[in-house]
Amino acid sequence: MQTTPDGVALLTRAGCHSCTHALDVLSAVCREFDVTVTVVDVDEAAAESPDLRAEYGDRVPVVLLDGIEHSYWEVDVPRLRADLVRAGHPKNV
Repeated sequence: MQTTPDGVALLTRAGCHSCTHALDVLSAVCREFDVTVTVVDVDEAAAESPDLRAEYGDRVPVVLLDGIEHSYWEVDVPRLRADLVRAGHPKNV
């Protein structure tokens, strides 16, 4: 399976309105911590990593934190903030 990026990643697919909303929410939270969000389209990634789409494709949007599933369908904002603090990311706000 493709190695997912360290940091915060959002697994998406084209045409997913929930994914667009999740990216907006996730980006706002990550800006507070000066963390970049990596967006991975599971359908595009399937050419090299079909396991990624098989594992997460029916649950997008999926938030990964350091390659580990953090939440899906919705961004768990309070938990993400707490986990970013715990991971040592300074809050800018």
